[in-house]
Amino acid sequence: MDTDAYEKMIGGQWYNPAPLAPERLRAQIICADYNALRPNDDKRRARLLRDLFGAVAEDAWVEQPFHCDYGRNIRLGPRTFLNYGCVMLDCAPITLGEHVLVGPGCHFYTAIHPIDPVQRLTDNERAEPIVIEDNVWLGGHVTVLPGVTIGANTVVGAGSVVAKSLPPNVVAAGNPARVIRAIGPEG
Repeated sequence: MDTDAYEKMIGGQWYNPAPLAPERLRAQIICADYNALRPNDDKRRARLLRDLFGAVAEDAWVEQPFHCDYGRNIRLGPRTFLNYGCVMLDCAPITLGEHVLVGPGCHFYTAIHPIDPVQRLTDNERAEPIVIEDNVWLGGHVTVLPGVTIGANTVVGAGSVVAKSLPPNVVAAGNPARVIRAIGPEG
């Protein structure tokens, strides 16, 4: 692995991803093996997830298919559930806390490309982490953009694009996602 490019990537600096192609290929191979598993092959499922992710709780569950860039930058907490078709572009850390429920087709994007077209020709990019705190529920097809933190107990409505961080204990929805209301003791 090109440690210089990797350290720049994880550190939020501009880097060229080309030297990290072997790391992405490693993740693609593990994802392909994982996605081809029979649903009842629990032992191999657990082993592949341990091989892929930076950290994964024993009782976290990832439905197939699943895709990611590197895998090693993803951390899944206890009782976290990723439904079908989740994509995590983990150029920066993606951390999901305890009991996070991720609906089908959710995408998490940490990569940022230059806005300036001349700079974009360099193929350099940078990345910002995503943090999903405990007991969050993301409806189907939610997209979470770089640098976002979603606070504990928050619910994000289906189809939303979360471009800015959300506080704890709220319901948010839309494109871009906006807080609709607070969640009180009665829900």
